[in-house]
Amino acid sequence: MLVPCPADSPTFLLMIPSTERPAGGWGAPGDGVLWTSPGPQGVKNCMRAVIQRVKEAAVSVNGEIVGQIGRGLLVLAGVAKDDGPADVAYIANKIINLRIFPDGDKLLHRTTAEVGGGVLVVSQFTILGDCRKGRRPSFDQAAPPELAEELYEALAGALAQAGLPVATGRFRAMMDVSLINDGPVTLLLDSKKLF
Repeated sequence: MLVPCPADSPTFLLMIPSTERPAGGWGAPGDGVLWTSPGPQGVKNCMRAVIQRVKEAAVSVNGEIVGQIGRGLLVLAGVAKDDGPADVAYIANKIINLRIFPDGDKLLHRTTAEVGGGVLVVSQFTILGDCRKGRRPSFDQAAPPELAEELYEALAGALAQAGLPVATGRFRAMMDVSLINDGPVTLLLDSKKLF
């Protein structure tokens, strides 16, 4: 469950059972809260998201539209093998609170909720690709499908619980994604704050 912090904070928390918290996890004992920590220091693997501000976006599978939005954000999400609920919470909080839409003469001032926008979340493990060696990307750091699907769905659920209209692609399907990038504005997020 995603719940707000006190009124003077824009942050949200991801609620999970205490039994699922990692050893030495965050929060007070027994409170069932995993704080939006960026994760252990020195860990290079991270959930990544490519955020694109769009006028509209849609995803199709075999010619059938399975998810679409009007104005809002297209989120391409990649899950790393070391990711967990804290990574989901960090990325969800960033997406919810990003001031990425214009307000008068201020180009980046309003959140998605403030402009009545939606979010289209599409799973894309290829953004975990490592191209530093050779000519073929390595995907060794990408999460196995079971974990990736669980955290991808958790991300979409966290955004929906925050009150945003959410559409999704179809996990592990070959998808055609269409969009009109507004600006263009494209941002990169990672849950370990590497960039």
